[in-house]
Amino acid sequence: MLVYGDMKSGNCLKVKLILSFLDIEHDWQHVDILKGETKTAEFLAVNPNGKIPAVVLDDGRVLSESNAILGYFAEGTSYLPTDNFLKAKVYEWLFFEQYSHEPFIAVARFIQKYQGMPAERLDEYHSLQAGGHKALKLMDQQLGKSAFLVGDTMTIADISLYAYTHVAHEGGFSLENYLNILRWINAITDSERYVGMPD
Repeated sequence: MLVYGDMKSGNCLKVKLILSFLDIEHDWQHVDILKGETKTAEFLAVNPNGKIPAVVLDDGRVLSESNAILGYFAEGTSYLPTDNFLKAKVYEWLFFEQYSHEPFIAVARFIQKYQGMPAERLDEYHSLQAGGHKALKLMDQQLGKSAFLVGDTMTIADISLYAYTHVAHEGGFSLENYLNILRWINAITDSERYVGMPD
C-alpha cells in the first residue's frame, strides 16, 4: 500500500496516525505541496483533485479525502463504534472538522506558518480567529463531559480533530484556556504507536 502525503499537513497526519495505531504496513511517498508536486501529471493520475493525502491500496484502488480514509481503515476496529448512534456521532465530528474547524484553524496556520503573514492576507487571517475559537470552545465543552469526543475511548473523531488542534497555536490560537483540550491532546500523544509531525 502506498500513501502520498506530507507529515507537516494535518490531513496527512490523520492517515499516518490511524495506520500507525492499527499497525498497518505501508510505504509513505512524500509530496511537497509548496513545490507544486500535487500538480504534476504523475500525481494527478493518482488523484485528479490534486490533493493529499491519497492512498493506493494493494489492489490499485485509490482513496482520497482524509476523513474518508479514516473511515475506511477504522471500519471493524475500536476506532469506529458499531452502535449506529455512536457511529453517527463520530461522523458528526468528522463533518464538524471539515466545515467548522479546519477552514479556520488550518487556514490561519497556513497563512502564519507557511506564508509568513503576507499583507494581502492579514485581514483574512484575523477574520478566521473567531470561528476557530468557536470550534475550540465546542470541543472543550464536549471534552469536559467525556474523555474523548465520543465516549471514553479514542475514535477517528479524535484523530481527525487532533491533527490541526494540537498545532492551533501555529495559527494564532492559544490553547491555554482550553484545559480539557490540553488533557485530551496529552492522552493522544501518550498513546502507544503515536507518531507526530516533524519539528
